[in-house]
Amino acid sequence: MNANLSLTPNSVVAFLQKSPDMITKSDLIRFIKENGIRMVNFMYPADDNRLKTLNFVINSEEYLDSILTYGERVDGSSLFPFIEAGNSDLYVIPRYSTAFLDPFAEIPTLTLLASFFDKEGKPLHSSPEYTLRKACDEFTKTTGMDFYAMGELEYYVIAPDTGLYHAVDQKGYHESAPYAKFNDFRVECMDLIAKAGGQIKYGHNEVGNFTLDGMIYEQNEIEFLPIPASKAADNLMIAKWIIRTLGSKKGYDVTFAPKITAGKAGSGLHIHFKIMKDGKNMMTEDGHLSDIAKKAIAGILEHADAITAMGNKVPTSYFRLVPHQEAPTSICWGDRNRSVLVRVPLGWTGEVDMCTQANPLETLGICESPQKQTAELRSADCSADIYQLIAAMVVAARKGFEDPDSLRRAEEMYVSVNIHDDSNKEKLAQLKSLPDSCAASADALERDRKVFEEKDIFSPQLINGIMDKLRRYHDEDLREKIDANHNKMMEVVRKYWHCG
Repeated sequence: MNANLSLTPNSVVAFLQKSPDMITKSDLIRFIKENGIRMVNFMYPADDNRLKTLNFVINSEEYLDSILTYGERVDGSSLFPFIEAGNSDLYVIPRYSTAFLDPFAEIPTLTLLASFFDKEGKPLHSSPEYTLRKACDEFTKTTGMDFYAMGELEYYVIAPDTGLYHAVDQKGYHESAPYAKFNDFRVECMDLIAKAGGQIKYGHNEVGNFTLDGMIYEQNEIEFLPIPASKAADNLMIAKWIIRTLGSKKGYDVTFAPKITAGKAGSGLHIHFKIMKDGKNMMTEDGHLSDIAKKAIAGILEHADAITAMGNKVPTSYFRLVPHQEAPTSICWGDRNRSVLVRVPLGWTGEVDMCTQANPLETLGICESPQKQTAELRSADCSADIYQLIAAMVVAARKGFEDPDSLRRAEEMYVSVNIHDDSNKEKLAQLKSLPDSCAASADALERDRKVFEEKDIFSPQLINGIMDKLRRYHDEDLREKIDANHNKMMEVVRKYWHCG
């Protein structure tokens, strides 16, 4: 048995004793035959940022070999608005490395994520998933390094209030049972996500919790481990599907909406990133943040307003991005500072041995750095197209390496304390602000579109499709119109309750 795979929760990987990237078609056919699998599902993301499903009944080994080799046709115009109905046929081809057992299927079912290909048999140029792969390949080609990412999925669970053990309003952070009501649900979600190949770091209750009209609203978070960026997006897509599906089976309403009511914590999709080379984290040097990290941060900040077009796709996204909350509004960065757009969280230098202080029987001595340092973009939420969002971050980070002035720009955009502190008034006045609407995000993307289209990463059709969709909301002054009008705000919130 491969020692590195001995604890894997993914039954396909455990059975084959192969890392996912080494799985072949013959491996999957053997797994299907020896484990009584009777159906195969393909899943793939569409323009609404949700996974779609195509079901296959296995009626012969010949047919199984055919669908795993040649995939199937789908109507691209029903999945993406920028694909014309008159020329809309696409192929969906499964990626063997993504295989997992469907945890909800009564009939034993193997599920795989699939990629889109055009009529000529080439990867669909405007596919968000392929766009992310292109962005990562170009980042590595340009810098000689790899872009790793991880996400923090925040969501609310809503169910009838039992009336027992109420947590303090907006004080739910890391709360335990019995004051936390949905720990068991979160743990079950985490188990299923891990069995589907998700690389999870941890889960916990988040700040938001309250009761309203006989219902309890509780905010939770599942955070992932940093892995190659394209795989990180896959992890997040599968996780959202699992959380929602399990919630529906238990009769819970689960929402990833960025804002669900006034005065309560909104839900974000924070994306952490780190730059890797030959297995080494390049974000630190001699115990301090490296110039490599600062260049990537500067690039992301320079194009942060345009990135909202990929990461904040509904009008209620901009109800969350308001001053004096833990959501950012000014384009800046800082250390351990939740008011900034890009936060550099507390890291490990390895200079202090905390383990033996907590555990006197251990004799580790000075520890090596665990290379955990990341930086975190805090603007996005789950209305995002996750592939587009991370692709935009990768492109912007690459531009930071190409810009000879990026270190100076990083210094200019750095803040050392809460950006809303009185001592930062002058600094705040010099910083650009994030867009305040979908329309403003579309304008920012239009100004920056050449950056994302450069090197053939984002296709013009994809950029046009993003801008058109954002502008159709006509939300230019929506925040101002509904200010102090709770009923009107809730009407808008309910409209986008299950976005993404």
